[in-house]
Amino acid sequence: MLDYTIELFETQGLGTEYYGYHNIEHELEVTYITLLAAVGARKKFEIDQKDLEYLYTAALFHDFDPQKSVDKPHEDSVIQFISLDRELQKLLNETDLDLELITVLILRTTYPWKGELREKAEEKIKTCFKNSDITKNDEQKQEHFMRLGWFLSIVDRISGYALGDFSKALEMAKKNAHALTWHPSLITQRSVSYFEDLLNNESNMCQSVLHSLPNEMRKNFMNAAISFIKLREKELRIQNECILDNLKLITIIESVEKRNDNRFISKIFSIYDEMPKPLQFTRIGFTDSVKNKNTVFVSIRVGDENGEIVGFGKGGPLEGYSLPKEVSDENYGQSNTIFLEPISLKMGYWGLEGGSKLRKLFYEKAKSNGYKYLTSFGLRDVIRERVSKENAEFVTMFDPEHWDYYRIKL
Repeated sequence: MLDYTIELFETQGLGTEYYGYHNIEHELEVTYITLLAAVGARKKFEIDQKDLEYLYTAALFHDFDPQKSVDKPHEDSVIQFISLDRELQKLLNETDLDLELITVLILRTTYPWKGELREKAEEKIKTCFKNSDITKNDEQKQEHFMRLGWFLSIVDRISGYALGDFSKALEMAKKNAHALTWHPSLITQRSVSYFEDLLNNESNMCQSVLHSLPNEMRKNFMNAAISFIKLREKELRIQNECILDNLKLITIIESVEKRNDNRFISKIFSIYDEMPKPLQFTRIGFTDSVKNKNTVFVSIRVGDENGEIVGFGKGGPLEGYSLPKEVSDENYGQSNTIFLEPISLKMGYWGLEGGSKLRKLFYEKAKSNGYKYLTSFGLRDVIRERVSKENAEFVTMFDPEHWDYYRIKL
């Protein structure tokens, strides 16, 4: 079953190369922590060997949605797949597992577990209980499987954060933001809300799961929660300084001479490295791209032109970039288009209009250099706004990422 799951994710493009949050890594992390926590909580939750098998199977397939149009899996699509896939049916028959109860566990991982989402899931769960010979006349068994489902839903949300330090937690948050097309300014704020919901609104089950794990994993999870709170406090301090006009952000065009300084390159790479990996178009050859005389490089600094760099925008001739194979740009090879790489800003400085200022200065410099068109990647909703404001046009749209390639006539 494990081998089959890995094969499914890889063949559907949801393997380790898929940058979204819900890839094979997440699926296997949840399965591992589910088993580890379930063994640790066997006595408290009266988990027997068969329960372990149900939890294992539900964890393995809980997010498999091969036709998804957005990163977050749709539970109905997951259940449709596990109900119809012949190979999986064969495996379930061999292990004598009831598909109705696996469905119950997966439905209970619906998030958030409230409002209309919860109501719809609960209606389907009632039907599953009626259809299962194990639970149809046994309220105690029904309560037991609902508790197992709640257990799995908490594991689903803490597993990745328990398995690494804060750098892993931050990368997970970036993946989630990129996949759900959040603006970067929302990453920390929504991460804090996520942890607060777990620790406050579902504290009993969350504490039970955490206490069933090794101490190092509990420390990893709590360190992630505390670190996101500290990062949010830093963001608020920066925003407060800007509101009070104690923090002025200015944009400048950086000279080739300055860009050849290794200290300068080291500084901007540390900002660049905060971006989601798919947006780092020149990670290989970064130094050469910064030093290249054909590169247009604009920065945003604190205070004045010698102040700390907190963000930048850079780009160059379209022909100097390797774009995804799905992109077919009619201007490629015409030497009339400049490609603007996704804007880089330090965490804490998003949402202060720094990105807009950088783009505006980059446009002006590109136009003065004789370019007729500018292309870049952006969030679908943001590009839609630019269609009316800046005469932008979609060139290629990507699903489930919704991070699309667009063109602007300068």
